[in-house]
Amino acid sequence: MKSLEQLSEREILSVAIASEEDDNRVYMAFADDLRDRYPATAKVFEDMATVETHHRAALLKLYEQRFGKNLLPIRSSDIRGFVRRPPIWLTRNLPLAKVRMEAEIREAETAAFYTKAAQRATDDGVRQLLRDLAVAERGHEQLATELETQILPAGVRHKEDKARSRLFVLQYVQPGLVGLMDGSVSTLGPLFAAAFATHSNWQTFLVGLAASIGAGISMAFAEALSDDGSITGRGSPILRGGVTGLMTALGGLGHTLPYLVPDSLPNAFWTATAIAGTVVFIELWVIAWVRARYMDTPLLKAIFQIVLGGAIVLATGILIGAS
Repeated sequence: MKSLEQLSEREILSVAIASEEDDNRVYMAFADDLRDRYPATAKVFEDMATVETHHRAALLKLYEQRFGKNLLPIRSSDIRGFVRRPPIWLTRNLPLAKVRMEAEIREAETAAFYTKAAQRATDDGVRQLLRDLAVAERGHEQLATELETQILPAGVRHKEDKARSRLFVLQYVQPGLVGLMDGSVSTLGPLFAAAFATHSNWQTFLVGLAASIGAGISMAFAEALSDDGSITGRGSPILRGGVTGLMTALGGLGHTLPYLVPDSLPNAFWTATAIAGTVVFIELWVIAWVRARYMDTPLLKAIFQIVLGGAIVLATGILIGAS
């Protein structure tokens, strides 16, 4: 898999043409899905799809002038730095806010790609076209606003609940949630296995501390190296990695700290374990709520994934430690 810096001009134009074609198809799929429920917003996406068709035509014309009619079989998914997002456009009856959020993210990602690609282009015509397209993609959010102003009556705009930019979710909430989930769930097994194997609060605390810090370091590197954020708009990889690593460590430390209860106190082990169990319960429900609130996951599904999964890991650790 190549990075953007390794692409030739021919490969850059091929990726750009494929991306415009994909965006056109996605926007038309959104329009088809929304037409019966929100016909005015469906018209917005049809108009945006038309704009993508014009962009593709301009790119294709330049490509054929430079390299002939044979397009290279390369897409954005073949380039390191693009996020592989689930094909939500294949799902019917999507929430309107989720559809608009996907469109905004696609436009931001494409604009970032054109900006970086223009910096690498050596041909003046290619460079200028990519710069023009970057400006056009950044203006699509404004285009959507203008189209809605022209097409949607005020009452319909209020009913359809205008979508807002969600880059905050990509840059902070998503990596933080991934870290919190990993730290809270993955450290349950070793922590409670050590607790029930040793019945020593201090030894258990050391195991939990090592597991939390180790998981934090591992997740920080994994997130920071996943992409540099220049194309996806997900922000600085160092910042994302730091957020993920910190939240991973905090997720593990939350149910580790109770084992600082001194072993010299009466019933110290059971006191610490009861506190740690309460913390785990709170952690898992908070994660489920955040996932439902910010990641558009149905609450019951989030509870099933997080609370039930955490309970299974917890029970596994206890059974292994007590055996």
